[in-house]
Amino acid sequence: MAARIVAAPIVAGPAGATHTGEAGDYGVLAASIKSSGLMRRRYGYYWTRLIAVPVATIAAIAAFILIGDTWWQLIVAAAFAFIFTQIAFLGHDAAHRQIFRSGRWNDWTSLVVGDLFVGMSYGWWQHKHTRHHANPNREGVDPDIDLPVVVFTPAQASTRRPLMLFGGAGRWVMGHQGWFFFPILLLEGLSLHASSVRRVLSREPVKRRPVELAFLSVRIIGFVALVFWVLSPGIAAAFLGVQLGLFGVYMGMSFAPNHKGMPIVPHDARLDFLSRQVLTSRDIRGSRTLDFLMGGLNYQIEHHLFPSMPSIHLRRAAPVIRAFCTEHGVGYTETGLGESYAIVLRYINRVGLGEKDPFACPLLEQRAAITDPAWSAAAAPAAAADTPRP
Repeated sequence: MAARIVAAPIVAGPAGATHTGEAGDYGVLAASIKSSGLMRRRYGYYWTRLIAVPVATIAAIAAFILIGDTWWQLIVAAAFAFIFTQIAFLGHDAAHRQIFRSGRWNDWTSLVVGDLFVGMSYGWWQHKHTRHHANPNREGVDPDIDLPVVVFTPAQASTRRPLMLFGGAGRWVMGHQGWFFFPILLLEGLSLHASSVRRVLSREPVKRRPVELAFLSVRIIGFVALVFWVLSPGIAAAFLGVQLGLFGVYMGMSFAPNHKGMPIVPHDARLDFLSRQVLTSRDIRGSRTLDFLMGGLNYQIEHHLFPSMPSIHLRRAAPVIRAFCTEHGVGYTETGLGESYAIVLRYINRVGLGEKDPFACPLLEQRAAITDPAWSAAAAPAAAADTPRP
């Protein structure tokens, strides 16, 4: 199915400020969401998931030990990748204060779940993720579009020194970076562990540093030691490669569709909260099974507007928010999962190609809309006419 997009160009204002709709619109929406009960806690749901964390982990470890030194363990490695990603989704919910009323309870839940079970620093992730939520897809601010091996803006393409050092080969890789995007995700699991350890060992301020250091050591060193204790070196190395690779791919494929290929916001542009969160996010249509597999991240618009809403409520909130955005002329983007991946790959390829690309780049269209009000006025009817109907 084609993307369902309600056209709403960003219009230039005084001194470079931009806006779509009224700043007070969010307050009206928030009141409606709260009155519908979608912000209430779901203790039964979350306690079930919290109990499942140690149960699933212990069951997987028991199966790993019982199966012994055999190549069949690669199936167990895939199971660990799935379990760790699902646990990471739970840590994400806790970090957003979705589980308990107490901030302290949420913090410690995310700390134990993230550091001890997944091997990912809560302090590092929270610092990074908070900046992303405050300014999604904003140039120079959102860390999620500032990665060392993938470029998301033409400015990055012209200054990415590691790739430029390889001359023509580096430029070719950059121009075809979409081809390498999913293979690169095989390294994401290792990168998450490395970034976590680097942050905890750095001189940067880290709350509860001793606790994080202890939890990460138990999880990372302990897990690797267990693997090499049970398995012969060759099978152990393959086991860790499969587990880390699939963990990275699963995590990356769950987060990548959310914002990649959506408009990039110039550093000096101003958007009200509603527009800033909706225009840069993309929802993924699907069944409740997809909701489970993606940890609720497929409702990215709803999550960004109401980060503390329990993820199990996001599906019910989606039609309410979609209707509100339609009524107020705020662009609401929703696609299928496969289509979202195609959009992401096309976009990062086009950014890598830069001026050689014969097709329009969302970044350039965004800039045109911001800097040229006449272009925005002309584009709105055309965009509306091209909008596929549900």
